[in-house]
Amino acid sequence: MKHVNVALFVPDEGCTHRCSFCNQKTISGETEKPTADDVKKAAEAALHSRYDCRGGEIAFFGGSFTAIEREYMLSLLNAAALYVKNKSFKGIRISTRPDCIDEEVLSLLLSYGVTAIEIGCQSMSDRVLSLNDRGHTSKDIENAAHLIKAFGFELGVQMMAGLYGDDDEATVETAKKLIALRPDTARIYPTVVLKGTRLCELYEAGEYRPQTLDEAVSLCSKLLRLFNESGIPVIRLGLHSGGNVEEGYVAGAYHPAFRQLVNSRLYLDAVKNELDRQKIKKGEITVSVSPQYISDLVGQKRCNITELEKNGLTVRIKTDESLQQYQIKLQGNTR
Repeated sequence: MKHVNVALFVPDEGCTHRCSFCNQKTISGETEKPTADDVKKAAEAALHSRYDCRGGEIAFFGGSFTAIEREYMLSLLNAAALYVKNKSFKGIRISTRPDCIDEEVLSLLLSYGVTAIEIGCQSMSDRVLSLNDRGHTSKDIENAAHLIKAFGFELGVQMMAGLYGDDDEATVETAKKLIALRPDTARIYPTVVLKGTRLCELYEAGEYRPQTLDEAVSLCSKLLRLFNESGIPVIRLGLHSGGNVEEGYVAGAYHPAFRQLVNSRLYLDAVKNELDRQKIKKGEITVSVSPQYISDLVGQKRCNITELEKNGLTVRIKTDESLQQYQIKLQGNTR
């Protein structure tokens, strides 16, 4: 049975810096900060759904949770902790800035049943962090990650691709450095230009060129492959749809099904690699794939099949339940 998570957004609460790309109210669609009663209502609604909450989490996203006013933070934790203590949910997940982590706050979070902490890293380049007004360094990220793991929390890292002043090579290096911290989960976000941000001003002044959708898909497919090969689950890829994202969007690589685009690119790469390995140039081929990933192999609007056909290939698809995600078998059909 599918586990259900309860996510509550705490917009613009606790953030000590206004990052170049950030407009939390646009991203989350929230304008009012949640109360302890909101936590209770959301948890109760989840408990009355048809899903199993015992494997799920109550999560606080949006701001820098460990930097918000302490009494307010404790009111939210108190409300959530009741549902962890009675085993309705497995734990509490929070997100925060790396420079808002220390031993005192980690001890406090532990006492309230927090089990997972995600840190907004975005880049491991100090130059890129400075250009985007992050207000912390890569060393702060390393220190926070080590502390979080030392206290026994699940560590999540969040990174961005296509930031102002960044390039593909440096972004790949960020992924490698984050992987070296051995996080339990990761999130990857292509940079999107939103109204009301400094990045929007830079874009309108011609000082920032956002990635095209295809450029972001290509880069993020490389990043996803790195995390996959390291055994680190990427639990979010692309800015989530909903909220006011569509209304606030100005430019950049936003797509409501961004992850599927990236997954499809990985399948196309797998097919091309196998074609090269078998030295197949044209003709009919049969590609076997797990039945649950046929749509990823085909691609949105059959884009993968269309590209292969343009290169003189006729594609037949077979299902093979023994194959895992991103695995294929390819056979050239001789006549």
